[in-house]
Amino acid sequence: MGAAAADLEARQLCILARIADLELAAQQRRLGALSISAAPSEDGEAGAGTTEARLSALLAARGVRDFAFRRVPADYYDRSLEERRGLLRADSVAQLCKSIVMVNIQVAADVVDCSNPKNSKYYVVVVQYMARLNAENIKNFLYELNEKQIPKKRFNMRLAPEEESRKLTGFVHNAVTCIGMETNIPVPPQVIIDEAITKLDEDFFWLGGGEVDLKLGMRTSQFLSAFSPFVVKCS
Repeated sequence: MGAAAADLEARQLCILARIADLELAAQQRRLGALSISAAPSEDGEAGAGTTEARLSALLAARGVRDFAFRRVPADYYDRSLEERRGLLRADSVAQLCKSIVMVNIQVAADVVDCSNPKNSKYYVVVVQYMARLNAENIKNFLYELNEKQIPKKRFNMRLAPEEESRKLTGFVHNAVTCIGMETNIPVPPQVIIDEAITKLDEDFFWLGGGEVDLKLGMRTSQFLSAFSPFVVKCS
């Protein structure tokens, strides 16, 4: 390689490195603007007994540092995904997610709660709004998780009825979140997160915040470390 070609290659590498540095700095600025620690949302103060304060304290205690709450209009769910993205100031609609309570309707009669995360009656599944949930993938994952020792016919995942979901999580429809569930059963449902969410470039996702007009966003990598969900290809 001639001196001129080597010099050109070195310049190109410097330019690529500079671009990567700029992209990283931009992402850090976005996350820095969102980062809070047990603080009230920008749209109002959060008292000690509010949902926001409770979830903020729980996240901080688990070591989640980069998270934020957003209050949204009453017609939020009547709007398009792109409009919702704008309201949350998300980078893409792919970051908009929801928590769904699923029940295994074919579980053995002696499995009545969530004490065994590998073979539970209920699971909370986090998926993107833009994705189509594939319950068969979850069924196959749980079958393999149990080393095929439980017959596959014992896994049949369905959406839990709304009232059942409320009793299990403590949250009403469109407010369900996988954080800080208040359940009367001994152990809260195990969380399953769609693999696609963990592969987003932004390392940040949004989901329900415990109230219909409250949304919670957090850094994906910190969520994975803090809550150890099952990562499954759900869509």
